Amino acid sequence: MKLITVLGASGFVGSAVTRALARQPIRLRAVARRRFTPEPGRAETTVVTADLTDRAALADAVAGSDAVVYLLLADGGWRAAETEEAERVNLGVMRDLVNVLGDAGGPPPLVVYGGAASQVGVPPREPLDGSESDEPATPYDKQKLAAEQVLKKATADGVVRGLSLRLPTVFGETATAGANHDRGVVSAMARRALEGQDLTIWGDGTVRRDLVHVEDIAAAFTAALAKPDSLVGGHWLLGAGRGDQLGEVFRLVAKEMAAQTGQDPVEVTCVEPPSHAPATDLRSVTIDSTPFRAITGWRPEISLPEGVRRTVAALTTSVHGKARS
Repeated sequence: MKLITVLGASGFVGSAVTRALARQPIRLRAVARRRFTPEPGRAETTVVTADLTDRAALADAVAGSDAVVYLLLADGGWRAAETEEAERVNLGVMRDLVNVLGDAGGPPPLVVYGGAASQVGVPPREPLDGSESDEPATPYDKQKLAAEQVLKKATADGVVRGLSLRLPTVFGETATAGANHDRGVVSAMARRALEGQDLTIWGDGTVRRDLVHVEDIAAAFTAALAKPDSLVGGHWLLGAGRGDQLGEVFRLVAKEMAAQTGQDPVEVTCVEPPSHAPATDLRSVTIDSTPFRAITGWRPEISLPEGVRRTVAALTTSVHGKARS
């Protein structure tokens, strides 16, 4: 029976991928820095608690794996990537991983890496399709690109069979006990709305983001694991292809929160961007994921309104108990 190991299994995306894989008749090893409880399913699941910056612990965690899903993220996410500790998690562990897998011998295992669409830097055009030259503009994106390049070189050298799925703006609710919650823009605005605070947006609200629900992202990883051969060696962009205006997204959050709480919708107001705002925050992003879809048959299934409704309902339930119908 195939053994698939998920590194970062208690993270926001990692817990969703682990949950999706648990439905399959496989051996599943869920590795995280802290204890969590994945949902039961058809898989024979083992939970491993480990600090993967320790090379020996990493080697134990991936031993015997047919496939490894790499979804590690340093504490603080992309906003805290300038520290040495963050670089060790975001990049150093990938260097260790390919060395560990190479030292193990045997057939090269599959490695599916969770990259970021933002690795391209300031979007040179719309939509992005993955053929653009990468010019990462932040420490986080530089680390993500460097890790991806380490994986591609190891693939070219025959050490592993690696591929990178570059993620768009992922949002949604967390369904696994003990897993990390979404820290992205949709959930952040939902928390503000629940507290009765106005939702502020930089500029005029027309900046677009390609928003994909976390369950659809998990489905993309399972699709890549099922049909990896034509994907190996490349990077592949995931996206819904809509380019949702953030002003409209925030208004949808305010409306859904009002429906859940019975209160009036909070206001959505536009403000001038601060002088320190990175250029990438002020540019629109739309993603054409046709290349990945053509190979795997994947496509997002959860609409933006449904995804926002679920995200808001989960938040209100966790804070106040049962959500309104």
